[in-house]
Amino acid sequence: MKKSVLFGALAAAGLAATGAAADTLEEVQARGAVNCGISTGLVGFASQDANGEWQGFDVAVCRAVAAAVFGDPTAVNFNPVTNQVRFEVLNSGEIDMLARNTTWTFSRDVDLKLEFTGINYYDGQGFMVPKALGVSSATELDGATVCIQKGTTTELNLADFFRANNISFEPVPISTASEAQQQYLAGACDVYTTDASGLAATRASFESPDEHVVLPEIISKEPLGPLVRHGDNEWGDIVRWTLNALIAAEELGVTSANVAELAAGTDNPEINRLLGTEGNLGEQLGLSADWAVNVIKAGGNYGEIFETHIGENTPIGLARGLNAQWTEGGLLYAPPFR
Repeated sequence: MKKSVLFGALAAAGLAATGAAADTLEEVQARGAVNCGISTGLVGFASQDANGEWQGFDVAVCRAVAAAVFGDPTAVNFNPVTNQVRFEVLNSGEIDMLARNTTWTFSRDVDLKLEFTGINYYDGQGFMVPKALGVSSATELDGATVCIQKGTTTELNLADFFRANNISFEPVPISTASEAQQQYLAGACDVYTTDASGLAATRASFESPDEHVVLPEIISKEPLGPLVRHGDNEWGDIVRWTLNALIAAEELGVTSANVAELAAGTDNPEINRLLGTEGNLGEQLGLSADWAVNVIKAGGNYGEIFETHIGENTPIGLARGLNAQWTEGGLLYAPPFR
């Protein structure tokens, strides 16, 4: 019953937003900044530094879109939103886009009337336990208490996994990643489950990360990506092709260090089209010819952003894995710029 009421409210909000956001690009340009929804706090993906500035892998997507539109990656209003309200906030028009470790699913696309603009991280759900618990597999968690964020795909996957393995669990509902960390460390639950990247980020923030183990099981596919409202096609194109520009730039060897030089013209037609020295791709998006140059200058290409915020040389320590370029055995792939 509660679910139906919530979905009805979201649908109504979506209908209201359709008219209000008929041309989001014009609204964003008039406002002078992108309103971007992000996590309430997840180290490596969206967290505030000592100066109160938002930093992270998802934050970089917001800044890249701002750079595409304004040539200025700081032209962003960051709006931290919880799992429970993130879709309602987007559909109501309070934010222009959401870049918040959110899984692309059928119901979110079709029922909630949202538009995923691509995948910026291929993830999967995992489990973290204290090493002292002496558990080496998730199948040994019969009767465990599990901290789980309400309103997420991980909540549904968790029930499926325990049912399939004929074991039981007691859920401990939490609202945010920071609450999960507090409850888990306080011993309110034996297990914390979320996307494997989120577990790595959470563990990296612990005082003694080596005292905690991420179990080997990955129990789901979690394609994470930025999203906009259904029917917001022109704005969706800008967010989609900004992400594609980051991915294509890495494949083509365009970096924050060499983009200015390459923007003068190269022997590679696709690089020239990407950087605006051939064709009119920027004009087709309603942007300047050098929109992708500004995107890459903002924080580097996809690989540079990955390595800066969550890569193997950061406290998060994630390997590229499925998020490597398709030419390197991964799933990362941008459609052609032509």
